Amino acid sequence: MAKKPTLVDWDSLDLTHVLADKEEIRKQNPHRFEMEMLTAIVHEDYENQLCIGYQDVSPDAFWVRGHMPGYPIMPGVIICESAAQLASFYAHKLDYLDRGIMGLGGLDAVKFRGQVRPGDRLYLIVKLIKAKRNVMMILAFEAVVDGNVVADGEIRGIAIRDAVIE
Repeated sequence: MAKKPTLVDWDSLDLTHVLADKEEIRKQNPHRFEMEMLTAIVHEDYENQLCIGYQDVSPDAFWVRGHMPGYPIMPGVIICESAAQLASFYAHKLDYLDRGIMGLGGLDAVKFRGQVRPGDRLYLIVKLIKAKRNVMMILAFEAVVDGNVVADGEIRGIAIRDAVIE
């Protein structure tokens, strides 16, 4: 049986209302070109310190041609990078950084439970567990396709204070 999201009550969410599009995301995250993993942010819950965004997985994504020819599956590291970018975006929204960005400092207890393929909408959920302003954050994450968790674990974000967003 497929695992359902546990960080939120999935069925109660309206994921159709875009809170931040790519242009808004670019104001917080420096990723550009093939490394931009987020399409939109659709839910922010400051009381529960939770954020949801998504990526529309393109058949033209840089990894499709080579991973794996004839049956492309998004690499797990790209799923984790996507969740880390959502965590970095949310660090700014929570005002945990005076300047710079939140970089990927580590992953714990990550499990891959399903496939992400071109044409999928990959939802990403991050929930803050612990933080020290301007130093680090620990967030639980779930990656969801068609209401089923395809990956989950914990992200450790570290402050990169010298990073400049152009």
